[in-house]
Amino acid sequence: MRGLPFALSSAPLVLLAVACLIAPDATGSLVKSGFDLSAAWFGGPWQVLFVAYGLGAVALAASPWGKARLGLGPPEYTFAGWVAVLVCTLLAGGGVFWVCAEPMFHFTTPPPAFDVATGTREAATVALAQAHFHWGFFAWAMVGTLGAVSLAASHWLDGLAFRPRALLAPLTGELPETVGHLADAVAIVAVIAGTVGPIGFLALQLSNAAEGLLGIPDGYATQIVVLLALVALYTASAASGLQRGIAWLSRANVIGAIGLGLVVLVLGPTGFILSIGLDSFGTYLASIPSMAFFRADTGWLSWWTVFFWGWFLGFAPMMSVFVARISRGRTVRELVLAVAVAAPLVTHMWFIVVGGTSLFLELDQPGVISGPLSDEGMAAAMLATLSQLPGQALLIPLFVLLVFCFLATTGDSVAFAVSVVLSGADDPPVGLRIFWAVAMGVLAAALLGVGQQGIDALQQFIVITAVPVTFLVVPTLVTGPMGARRLYQQQQES
Repeated sequence: MRGLPFALSSAPLVLLAVACLIAPDATGSLVKSGFDLSAAWFGGPWQVLFVAYGLGAVALAASPWGKARLGLGPPEYTFAGWVAVLVCTLLAGGGVFWVCAEPMFHFTTPPPAFDVATGTREAATVALAQAHFHWGFFAWAMVGTLGAVSLAASHWLDGLAFRPRALLAPLTGELPETVGHLADAVAIVAVIAGTVGPIGFLALQLSNAAEGLLGIPDGYATQIVVLLALVALYTASAASGLQRGIAWLSRANVIGAIGLGLVVLVLGPTGFILSIGLDSFGTYLASIPSMAFFRADTGWLSWWTVFFWGWFLGFAPMMSVFVARISRGRTVRELVLAVAVAAPLVTHMWFIVVGGTSLFLELDQPGVISGPLSDEGMAAAMLATLSQLPGQALLIPLFVLLVFCFLATTGDSVAFAVSVVLSGADDPPVGLRIFWAVAMGVLAAALLGVGQQGIDALQQFIVITAVPVTFLVVPTLVTGPMGARRLYQQQQES
């Protein structure tokens, strides 16, 4: 049975890459049909699930069970270092790419839940509020709260390995081996697909930047060079382990992001950023119910909220493994505050400063950001924004480096988490970590070889992979609180 988990985890991804290379049009059409069906059947239930998950996490943290600790012994990280790893691992999966692009998409085509005129200050506020919703509290709660608590309880109380199958154990008992391997595999496929997409986006973005800054042709060869450098960095980080490469890179990223964010705030339209930050965040808070349950335009939903919810849902089991693994000694309340409050606030500030700057520039000079976004894709939106600021010759390389390192923290964390699951060990073999780190790069290279069509197919495939993951995540609405109660009772008695 040793080869079965590997085969189940790798076969769907290999088949997708081979199909894209051999018959890209037919594969794209097939994946698009699967995406449409997944969004139609599961979009509404996912919207309800995310609300229930967020409210459940808050209720659990506020309850007496929130005092329970996730395992005995002192925490492995300082609180700041722990939050840094959480933020970098989960935000880098896409927030660094969408920070200028998503608000600009919503600015040029306002979300149907809001009745505002295109191109106005009000449209800018609404655009940023919609981005806050997609990258805010519900998204973060899904990827690392109730599932992580459930896994921690099963590991520390029952001796179960950190594996997605353990999410079901409190309700079903230990699963038959083959079923357990299948449960682990669907979670691995979803998180690998969700990570390879941003890796491909980074190669496209930096290749585009290389042409604009250095005159190096923007093509497949440049993308592969970028990919090789990224894979080398996060492979080395994954191989060095949690306490060295992953932790060090995360701290460096947070410091860099804070520093560059402050520079943009000072050099950019400071007054506008502060104003739209308050307005958009207030609009976001006031409109959470209407955005969360909006169903009037299912076509728009499929490509926005449902797409994001499927993406984050696909990450949830494996990120819960990673969060549970690094959170020993922390209380349930600390976990919820760090993952579902502190981390979203960092994300909101990131979107306000960088996304708000792009909206100001677009309002001041229509087309200056939306034009490159429309003509060259998401990779061009951030570069167009930075190129309008004083000191852009230094800002652009620094932001490119920051994005590069941010994504490396996602790559190393995912490779580590997958290796934990497949090995059943808290500290998995280095060779296994290296294999999965390299494998993600190889898959990204194959899909980039097809062009944007390959990356688009993968983006839609992400939502399809979230469908089976749903059946792993829904039970944690019950098993998360159950685990916290068991931990609390055990610690009260000891």
